Amino acid sequence: MIYETFKLEDVLDVIIDYRGKTPQKSDEGIVTLSAKSVRDGYIDYSQCYFISIEEYERFMVRGFPQVGDVLLTTEAPLGVTARLDRDDVALAQRLLTLRGKPGILDTGFLYYYLRSPIGQAKLRARQTGTTVTGIKQSEFRKIEIDLPNIEAQRKAASILEIIDEKIALNKTINQNLMEQLQTLYNGVYAPETRAKTGVLSDICQYSTDKVCISELSLSTYYSTENMLPNKAGSVEASNLPAVLQTTKCKKGDVLISNIRPYFKKIVYVNQDCGCSTDVLCFSPLSNKYSAFLFGTLYADRFFEHMVAGAKGTKMPRGDKQQIMDYPIVIPTDQELNDYNKKVLPLLELSLTNLEQNTTLTFSRDTLLPRIMSGELDVSGLEL
Repeated sequence: MIYETFKLEDVLDVIIDYRGKTPQKSDEGIVTLSAKSVRDGYIDYSQCYFISIEEYERFMVRGFPQVGDVLLTTEAPLGVTARLDRDDVALAQRLLTLRGKPGILDTGFLYYYLRSPIGQAKLRARQTGTTVTGIKQSEFRKIEIDLPNIEAQRKAASILEIIDEKIALNKTINQNLMEQLQTLYNGVYAPETRAKTGVLSDICQYSTDKVCISELSLSTYYSTENMLPNKAGSVEASNLPAVLQTTKCKKGDVLISNIRPYFKKIVYVNQDCGCSTDVLCFSPLSNKYSAFLFGTLYADRFFEHMVAGAKGTKMPRGDKQQIMDYPIVIPTDQELNDYNKKVLPLLELSLTNLEQNTTLTFSRDTLLPRIMSGELDVSGLEL
């Protein structure tokens, strides 16, 4: 496969950069994205703010985004990418919005190129700063990119998109499984249907065990940063903390981010792992309570209880004692056995999908540098 070298400024149709401009925030209106909104491969809309329609019309004078455009953070941190899935948004500072020239640079190929080790190295080679590193637009434009013909670009992007689509499908399936689990839980154990026979501390406790950071990896460490809002699970951590030890967690535990609990960040633990001090690790007092504990904590009413007792304004945190006082229905052993027969298969299927996504992510990230460097020729593949 033949590659030709270009500067990015010569193959990009659009570079939208709103550095140096700060819009006036509003309580409602147009969703506004910043570097905080862009995570590895997705947009975290819980990390957005709003500007009024009037402010949007005044502010957005450097160009408008389109679905499929590539978002790239320019600092704090540099080089995080995602693709836009909507165009009714405004763009704020520390963020470039990119679109390839038709027939020359496929925007999907650009997205995966910038995510690849090759693209990341090119960004770092032109970064400036010490404490906070970033890249100027003038330097970004000078980055050289090796491109095969447009058809090969599209095929390369399509292969990687197929993997990403399967990952997304598994996530959707898991969301449906969680809805089924909650329906089963609410049908039998919802507090409003029966007398409140106990509190949360009757079935679980906070983990106090410790694990050495050296025993963890990016896939076995959880913090509020890599746990997703709205009960969407988690992504791989971007880094490990600079401490010697952290909280130890085991399969069957449930993790909940204790910072701003209204984001509803929750993870069912499927393997030995560790979590930061900003994450609460709930350990069932008996393995038989594991699925029941997850169903209890997954419910919206639990998060409402947690939010009601949270302390602080800008960065509210749950009150650990108030959380453990959450009223629950404690099932009999027979009820618990019947519940587990229905729910445990759903949880196991969910965990299988998570494991498959880990494998798919590894495959994608292994293929990525080989395709981008030309080591793997995909030009002859039929899709």
